[in-house]
Amino acid sequence: MCGRFTLTAKPETIARSFQLPTVPEVDPRYNIAPTQTVLTVVLENQRTWKSMRWGLVPKWAKDAKIGNKLINARSETAAEKPSFRNAFKRRRCLIVADGFYEWKRTDDRKQPYYFYCGDRVPFAFAGLWETWQPDGQEAIVSCTILTQSANDAVKSVHPRMPVILAPQHYDRWLDPNLTDPEEIAALLSDRFPEKIAAFPVSSAVNNPRHDNIECVSRFAPIQNSEI
Repeated sequence: MCGRFTLTAKPETIARSFQLPTVPEVDPRYNIAPTQTVLTVVLENQRTWKSMRWGLVPKWAKDAKIGNKLINARSETAAEKPSFRNAFKRRRCLIVADGFYEWKRTDDRKQPYYFYCGDRVPFAFAGLWETWQPDGQEAIVSCTILTQSANDAVKSVHPRMPVILAPQHYDRWLDPNLTDPEEIAALLSDRFPEKIAAFPVSSAVNNPRHDNIECVSRFAPIQNSEI
């Protein structure tokens, strides 16, 4: 799964990396948690950045609290699940990040690890989004992160990881005219990036109220920290 991630890149770097026509309005985030606002990219004639709430609320939901349980969607089954299948076909987004956390269970606790791409540039999780607006209530635009089985860099810490899309697939992923589930799923099978680095970090990240550089501080000596 993916329960926390970071986005600390400069807004200008994000705009350049995702070919956005305007610079997004974001501050550095070291501990993005469920139900908080995340930066996404959608296609509206051109790529456009949008803020969404993390935790997808399906259109048929009676209560927005269901989104608290739908922060992730398994890529293997999203096309069939009632909560995700419509968004999987027509409402896909890029969720912008530059690192994510996973927890490794030890004998007496869970040790958090921070994962990032070797070049430290922002990347995109494969995301789905929905707009929920019951009568008389304000609309909520929300999203979920697709996950897959962990690659070699992650699986020693956790069996699942977020799907990181290859940049050459961004346009196809965002295209609402692409509705064939098999073609969509094929975009998720291209493992990216090849190189993910990681190190153990402080338990400060366990508390979503902690959103500062301490969250990505190394917990162990560098020579003992690589996965």
